[in-house]
Amino acid sequence: MPHPPQLFEEVWKLYNLPEREYQYAAIALLEKTKHHLTLQDLPNLRQLIESKSWWDSVDSIAPRIVGHVISEECLNGAPIMLEWSYADNLWTNRSAILHQLKYKRETDTELLTSIIRQHAASKEFFIQKAIGWALREYAKTDAEWVRSFTAHHSLMPLSRREALKNIEK
Repeated sequence: MPHPPQLFEEVWKLYNLPEREYQYAAIALLEKTKHHLTLQDLPNLRQLIESKSWWDSVDSIAPRIVGHVISEECLNGAPIMLEWSYADNLWTNRSAILHQLKYKRETDTELLTSIIRQHAASKEFFIQKAIGWALREYAKTDAEWVRSFTAHHSLMPLSRREALKNIEK
């Protein structure tokens, strides 16, 4: 397996090819080697997120790869995710919202709250959907926290509906 920076050389060779399937292959290569990635690789990951951006590539990179890197170095990684949440790029914002998607009990609810509150009034569909998805996923671990969060924070209707989808049935 190649290691950074050779890894990213290979990833970029694939990612820059015109067919979408090569981007999926690049993401699969990153996911297979994610245990070798560190916070120093986040700029490369962000560049991937901001290049040829679409929901399917971002939704693979953010929770599976960026999320893994941040989980390994939470103390230093959380401020970077907060920084990403202030970016001018909606896909970088979406990545900040979704990076903890697989964390379950390890979710940093303070960080999640900060990032969601910052984007709660966004009219952007992909941001609203990400907020709802992040909350809906965390509700599988702590439904009461999500109920309380949605009761005490103003969210766009789509975000609220998505957040409560499985706990208000």
